[in-house]
Amino acid sequence: MAVQAVADAVTAASKAAAGAQGAVDATSTASTTAPSGLALVVNAIDYVIMVPLLYAAVLALLVGIVWKVAVILRSAPPPYTLRLYPAPRNPALAALGDTFAMPQVRRHRPLFWVFLMIYHAGFILLVLGHLDILPQINILPPDSRHMIGSGAVGVAVTIPLVYFLLRRLRSPQREISVFADYLLLLLLLFLFLFGDMMSWGNSWSPQGFVMTKQDFSKYFDGLVRFTFADPRALLPGFHYHFAVIHVLLAELFFVVLPFSKIMHTFFSVPINLLRRR
Repeated sequence: MAVQAVADAVTAASKAAAGAQGAVDATSTASTTAPSGLALVVNAIDYVIMVPLLYAAVLALLVGIVWKVAVILRSAPPPYTLRLYPAPRNPALAALGDTFAMPQVRRHRPLFWVFLMIYHAGFILLVLGHLDILPQINILPPDSRHMIGSGAVGVAVTIPLVYFLLRRLRSPQREISVFADYLLLLLLLFLFLFGDMMSWGNSWSPQGFVMTKQDFSKYFDGLVRFTFADPRALLPGFHYHFAVIHVLLAELFFVVLPFSKIMHTFFSVPINLLRRR
């Protein structure tokens, strides 16, 4: 009887193991089954956003900047001088000081100046962080799973944007603000927030997001080499949809940038140089 009981227990355990293996096989088969219906439509939309639409947005940005420069060059000179007095000994250094130190803003609006400095420093680090994703550029070690700042750069650009938006709601900025001003600030804010969620998740949570800098490096490398590979195979996990929204907002920003007030950034140095000569 004891032997029979042991045999029955072994048989039951074998059947349970076989059932569990069958469940695992069924799960694996379901996970590798090609999507259908709505999932196919969503995947197709995601691919368009992540690859061809990004190329189109970058092209629109370049064309818009060239057009803006052409308009400025063809415009008649102002009927008044932009020169500042007294003239400095080194106009080039004075122009750089006006552009990056913004002494006039510091003198009249010191709090606004502090947030501007934080924002511009964070934005420069943000650009360097995205360049670091490219496999050809290694500002951080290639095996680092984090971007530059490990999430702190996102804070440095997000908090000033919240201040800039709230500042627009108070006088006298409220009276001189238009709908496009709020729309641009909200676009930037949500663009940074979705990037922050991925960066903060990787850097500041125990499990983190499953998408690391190496994963984004593969995606960027495919874009640079025009492989047109599906990013869904390179950026794993449900958080892929955060990346899709982030890229979509970046594309919208690229399209509107040449026609927005932010374009003054690209012309601030030559304009200040004209004022200092």
